[in-house]
Formats: sequence, C-alpha cells, structure tokens
Amino acid sequence: SCILTEDYCVVMLQGDRMWNFALAVLLVELYRNSLLLTAVYGLVVAGSVLLLGAIIGDWVDKNPRLKVAQTSLVVQNSAVISCGVLLMAVFQFKEQLTILYSGWLLTTCYISVNTIANRANLASTATSITIHRAWVVVVAGDDRGKLADMNATVRIIDQLTNILAPMLVGQIMAFGSHFIGCGFISGWNLISMCLEYFLLWKVYQKTPALAFKAGQKDTDDQEMKHLNVQKEIGNNESPVEGSQLMNETAEVKKNTSCCYQMTEPIRTFKDGWVAYYNQSIFFAGMSLSFLYMTVLGFDCITTGYAYTQGLNGSVLSLLMGASAISGICGTVAFTWIRKKCGLIRTGFISGVAQLSCLILCVASVFAPGSPFDLSVSPFDEVLKHLFGDSGSLREGPTLVPTVEPQIQINATVFEEAPQVESYMSVSLLFTGVIAARIGLWSFDLTVTQLIQENVIESERGVINGVQNSMNYLLDLLHFIMVILAPNPEAFGLLVIISVSFVAMGHMMYFRFAYKSLRSRVFLFCSPEQKPDPNIPSLPNSV
Repeated sequence: SCILTEDYCVVMLQGDRMWNFALAVLLVELYRNSLLLTAVYGLVVAGSVLLLGAIIGDWVDKNPRLKVAQTSLVVQNSAVISCGVLLMAVFQFKEQLTILYSGWLLTTCYISVNTIANRANLASTATSITIHRAWVVVVAGDDRGKLADMNATVRIIDQLTNILAPMLVGQIMAFGSHFIGCGFISGWNLISMCLEYFLLWKVYQKTPALAFKAGQKDTDDQEMKHLNVQKEIGNNESPVEGSQLMNETAEVKKNTSCCYQMTEPIRTFKDGWVAYYNQSIFFAGMSLSFLYMTVLGFDCITTGYAYTQGLNGSVLSLLMGASAISGICGTVAFTWIRKKCGLIRTGFISGVAQLSCLILCVASVFAPGSPFDLSVSPFDEVLKHLFGDSGSLREGPTLVPTVEPQIQINATVFEEAPQVESYMSVSLLFTGVIAARIGLWSFDLTVTQLIQENVIESERGVINGVQNSMNYLLDLLHFIMVILAPNPEAFGLLVIISVSFVAMGHMMYFRFAYKSLRSRVFLFCSPEQKPDPNIPSLPNSV
C-alpha cells in the first residue's frame, strides 16, 4: 500500500505542479508588465481557503475516506480541464474578445478563469488533507519512524515533480505557444484523473484500516441521543410517557432543523478555530503560517517579478527545478537530523538555516540591477488602474489603437521591461530563495509531523483545515501587500517585510520548542528520549 500511495502521489503532484507553474506564467502573459492580475488570483484563493478551510476539514472528518478522496479528485481535475480550455479560447481569440462589448467580454473571461481555478484549489486542499494528512498516518500505523519516512518520501516526490513538470511545461510554452501549453495541461489532467482514481481504489483495498474512522462525530451524536432518551424514559413512571417525550423532542427538532442547518457552517467554523487554538502544537502551527507571509517563494508573485526582470519561461522552469533539488536536500536533511536530534530540535535547526539563507535576498534589494526605488510611489499602479485610463482589466495597446501617445508609452514599457542593467540583484534573490528551501521544507515536514502525532483522528481533518486557513490568511496578507504595491520598484520593500515575518514565525516556533524541551532544546546531538507529558503520543489511527 505504501508503494501504491507513492505512485498515486507521483501522478497527482505532476498535474498539480504543471498547472500551478503554467497558471502563474499565463496570468502574467494575459496582463503583461504588472503583477496585479496574479495578485488578485492569489487574493481570491487565499480568501476562499481562509473562510472554507475548517468547513472542508470537517467534511473530510464526517465522510468516508474513499468518498472524500474520489470526490475531491474529480472536482479538481474537472476544474483544471475547464480552465485550460477557457484559457486556450482566450489566447486564440484575444483580439476579438478585446473589441467585443468594449472589452468586457475579455474581463468576464478573466473572472471566469479566477473562479474556476479557485474551485480547483479548494478541491486540491481537500485532497491534500485526505491523502497527505490522514491516509499517510493510517498506512504508517503507530510507527513514528515510518511516518517520518513516508512524509519525506511524499515530499521528495513532490519536489521531483516540481523539477519535471515546470521544465516540461516551460519548454512547451517557450518553444511552442501558450495555446499548446494549455491544451497539453488539459489533456494531461484528463488522463491522470482516470489513473489517479484507479490508484486510490487500489490503495483503499490494500489498507483495510482506511475503511474505519475512530470517533466520528455523527456516531457520537447518535449514541448520546440514544443514551439521553433512555435516561428520560427511565426517569418517568411509564414507558408511554417516555415515548410521548420522544415525540415532543422530535417535533422541536423538526421545527429548528432549518435554522440549525443554515447556521451549521458558522458553528463548524467557530468550533474548528477554537479546537485549533487549544491544541498543544498551536504555536508550531502558527510559526508555519507566518512563513506564508512572503514573496520569497516560487509562486505567481515571484514568478511574475522574475518575468518583468527579463527571465523567460524556460529560465524560470530551470530555476524551479533547482529549487526542487534544494527542497529534496531539505527533505533528506529532515530524516537525518530527526534521527540524531529529535523532531522538535529539527524544526529549530531548520529555522536557523532558512533565516541564514534569506540574508542573500535582503542583500539583493541593494545590489546592482535592483529596481528598488522608494522615490516611486508603490500606490501609483493602483491609482492608475482605479482612476486612470486603464481602469478595467484590459491592455492599453489593444483597447485604444487610435490614441498614438498611449500606444507609444505602453509599447516602450513592453519592450524595455525585460532589459535590465545587471542580473546581480535577481541572481542574489533567487540564490537566497533556492538555498532557503533546504531549511523551509525541513521545517515544513517537522510541523506537519507534529500535527500528525499530536492531533486525535476525529479532529485531524478540521485541524488541518484550520491550519490551511491560517496559512492562507498570511498568504492573503502578502497578496494584499502586492496589490497595494504591484510595481517592480517596490518589490525590494516586500522582500524586507517578508524576511521580517519569517523571523517572527521562527521565534514562535522557538517558544513552542523551549516550552516542550526547556534548556534541552540546545542539546542538538541528543535525541528526545523523554517526551513532554503535555504532548500526547501518536493517536491511534483506527
């Protein structure tokens, strides 16, 4: 079952990585020389997971594992295929769409792309919680070493697909066209959906424990209702009075069922966040979330910035491949350090390594070739789109071909944007980002296993859902930050703010580590032989 799980992850992550990389480049291509469209997409995605993360996790907890995995798989791949087809139509008929209805039809296509892509991301969140956070724990059983190895193996698969997928799609779009790239991704997801569905079923058959869930909320509620009815009948003199009481209670429930169902998502949202706050690993989870408040990752923001600095899709795909190799090194380091120093100390060491590498990113802000310029207001781009001539999501050259001054200005920006004086700044930036991935992925695996080991199974879905919401909350803030300052001249300021939030996150983790181990947190060469009594052992999977 372990091998089948790994095979499933290979197929699933390959499609995800191709789509994530391609979407970032395609959004920049659709709205050239500005990160505004990519930031809006990130804002929509982050806001959706922030509001629905706990609800998605609760849905994962309350439903059978196979049903959750299959449903999220079909929804995710269908959304990616639909979005790819829509993007093909936009690239093929962009000039006609710009003219029709004064360009509002093109704007509608942009909104549709964001909406469908957001739906795919929500389904991907459910898949991640189900497979990477729940199924892996059940397959590993009570063996923490096996759980760590499986987490590391899944992460290595993730990084390997992060090498192959962007390279493949990047070369197709660089030497072919964006139209061909969208068609390839749609076709790949159509084929992989069938293969993933088959592998899910095989893993489920090979692991009988996946068919059972411990402490499901619905079962507990039914048992409590049954016990309450028995107590009520026992306290009365005759069973007839008890049956009358049951009927009255049923009538009250019927009258309130509508309001109860309408407010259930709100209660689920509240209960999930309260449960997350009460976890012993609260500060560890918070520390991981703070690492999402950064532009120093290979997301659509950093990819779009590199695109404006003269790096094409082919170079970016190679850089993402180097980043994946660095992530693999971090994954291997995680397994080795955990055996030597223990799980909690591994997170502390990983944090120090990440912060040390990010110093290069701060240096890149002041290096030659950096567009960093505080004399340029970071709000100029926003004000131009709100009150200027390009208020809607349309490109200037295609909208007003009769206005010669605007054509010349926009054409100049388009031609001069890729030309930079020196590549030292962007080289330092990506060197720091790539090197920091070693500490980042090792730290991510540490927090992931801490959550797996210390959260009971009946709450595993909702806690991971809230963790995803926390991650996207900080991710949301970083997209808002980019929307307010989308011009490349302000990117250096965003880098400095990002490093500050990463430092605060690792300070939170140090608080958790020191509370758990006290002064023993600095004894790097000694394993954690005596676990802290406040931290429970690995919960049973069945």
